[in-house]
Amino acid sequence: MGSGTGVEGRRGNEYLWLVVIVRVRMSRIFLVLILGIFFFGVAAQEHKMVKGEFQKILDEKEVIGTILIYDLLEDRFYSNDFSWAEKGRLPASTFKIPNSMVALELGVVQDDSTIFWWDGVERSISNWNQDLVFRDAFHYSCVPCYQDIARKVGKERMRTMLDKINYPGMQFSSETIDNFWLMGTSRISPMQQITFLRRYQAKKIPISSHTYDILDNMMIVESTAEYTLRAKSGWSVDNGHNNGWYVGYVEKEGDVYFFATNIEPMNQEQIDGFVQARIAVTRQALSQLDILPPTSPR
Repeated sequence: MGSGTGVEGRRGNEYLWLVVIVRVRMSRIFLVLILGIFFFGVAAQEHKMVKGEFQKILDEKEVIGTILIYDLLEDRFYSNDFSWAEKGRLPASTFKIPNSMVALELGVVQDDSTIFWWDGVERSISNWNQDLVFRDAFHYSCVPCYQDIARKVGKERMRTMLDKINYPGMQFSSETIDNFWLMGTSRISPMQQITFLRRYQAKKIPISSHTYDILDNMMIVESTAEYTLRAKSGWSVDNGHNNGWYVGYVEKEGDVYFFATNIEPMNQEQIDGFVQARIAVTRQALSQLDILPPTSPR
């Protein structure tokens, strides 16, 4: 009896010690998890900086939305509204960036001098009422030119190419192949726009050097000794709802600054100045961060 009780006692003590060790280890793991969550939260906050100044810029232009800027070297986002930056909208003419890639990769257009012959239909934008070479079709945001491209590409090849270049959120059928970026259920967010542009600028999209060279040149809006600005605007009116974009990036002094502005007029019935505001508010925000020179007030 005495010997058995001693063995059971030792086993009981061993069990208690095992429980203590397990609890200590679990406490350490829990502490590590808590600290990890805390530091991850701090890092996330440092990764994103809310800029009240951007909101003032939008308010002055009587528009709502987000100005999103990403500093590559600092690995930091700046915005007045990160919730808006995560929400998808129709890409409108910013889709001319991937659409141009697709056209060049498939040989629908050969280079930036490929001619789009005017069909003789008078449209409200006078620059479209003429024969245009590809680079001018891009700069003038010629919708009929890019609709022609999309029809020649077709539904199946368009889907294959968008999957290949990893451009997200586009929904289309054979019937909507020439307008899905302007109306319907296609969606892309400002964050996704910047992700795509980052891959493009880093030459990580699987397209030819020929396509990169041509598109690099076509996207240039402004180039000086100090910086190069590449960008594309967009404007959709879907069921009477106006939404505008300005996306691109600035290469300056070894750094790259990506931006994606998405805005809407405060009053959808009053859109005076809205079209110009897409670019104006973006440049003001870039100027506030000393990325572009100060803009003159308008």
